[in-house]
Amino acid sequence: MTNQQKIKWRRLRACSACDLVSAIPVLRPGEHANCPRCGHVLARRHLHPVQRSIALAVTALLSLMIAVAFPFISMDTNGLDSQILLPQTAATLVNVNQPLVALIVSATAIILPGLYLIGVILMQANVLRRVPRAYSDVIARLFSQLHPWMMADVFIIAALVSLVKLTDIGEVHLGASFWAYCVFAVLLLMTTRSVDIDLLWLKLAGEPAPDPSIRCGINARDQHVIGCSTCGLVNAIPETQTASAFICIRCGSTLHKRKPNSLQFTWALLLTAAVLYIPANAYPMMITTSLGKSHSSTIIGGMIELWQHGSEPVAVIIFVASVMVPIIKMVILVILLWLARHPGPLNAEQKTRLYRITELIGRWSMVDVFVVAIMVALIQSGNLMSVLPGPAALAFSAVVITTMLAAMAFDPRLLWDTQGKPNDRAL
Repeated sequence: MTNQQKIKWRRLRACSACDLVSAIPVLRPGEHANCPRCGHVLARRHLHPVQRSIALAVTALLSLMIAVAFPFISMDTNGLDSQILLPQTAATLVNVNQPLVALIVSATAIILPGLYLIGVILMQANVLRRVPRAYSDVIARLFSQLHPWMMADVFIIAALVSLVKLTDIGEVHLGASFWAYCVFAVLLLMTTRSVDIDLLWLKLAGEPAPDPSIRCGINARDQHVIGCSTCGLVNAIPETQTASAFICIRCGSTLHKRKPNSLQFTWALLLTAAVLYIPANAYPMMITTSLGKSHSSTIIGGMIELWQHGSEPVAVIIFVASVMVPIIKMVILVILLWLARHPGPLNAEQKTRLYRITELIGRWSMVDVFVVAIMVALIQSGNLMSVLPGPAALAFSAVVITTMLAAMAFDPRLLWDTQGKPNDRAL
């Protein structure tokens, strides 16, 4: 193959974090290609990726079915026995007039992970059978959207926190469902890491030859090209075309040089989260009734009670997940919003690291909401002893969701647009 042919068929990618155009080398199983400027992973290879993903997804789905069918946790309190199935953590919330919280719990812990696994099996089976496109491209476009909302690992931590609280009330027994769900959470993580999106789109739709004029080491926007956030293909945009949105020639996704109104949407969601954070901490998160007497506890109040009862590690987990993480995430996003318009004291790589922190930590705030769901489902004995969700449960769930959406709305490429250009402003 001549040098001109190599240039013609090179596989180019525009980094979704910093917009730098790079050429992807031939990768062997176990290798991955990173952006040379910011370190973002551009492609990753696995040994037998299609078969690996199907095997993991099928096993994970079977584990989820077992977790749904058998008892999750049982408890004996002064002769009163109670046990719950995993779906009851959401169903009981509906019975106590918290349907929105029930929807959030069931979607993030059961429904979305289950749909994801089914999608992986169907899509990879099509690739294995060499069925061209079919509905696989639609499923593949949904993958990146589902990842942040699958919270099986967070639910496991919440279950462990609930166990500490429940042991103060009665004797607790873990059912087969609990262990099956732990296995499911691990297999779900392995499945998501096994899916090779880059290779998947190569199998589904091939790799169109890039424009020979596209150069590596230069930002995509400066060359009038856009990297697709779904399939990764670098699309050349004619300079004469004035439209603000374009269509990827391989997967059909809508492309933008930068996320439209990124800063405005991020500010709006961030301010909404800040407003919701007040009732989330001011109102009770959980209302406990024992022998006819009711006791309400806020997030901070519940943390203090755990500390006083000798459960310092659990109190620290609740404090970090429910108090510190939302505050840290909102503060970081405010800093990033300012840095997106001003170079500031940090370089672009340091700013990108800050942004990755917001992506990493946001979902873990759901621990407290899951704890409430488990406690409410398990403890329902009328005036003798019962637990109900407080008004803060919905407000705090909304805080978690809006901060996650704010991080998704922010375009990290704006941080690189202002780097070294003091008079520039992000568009």
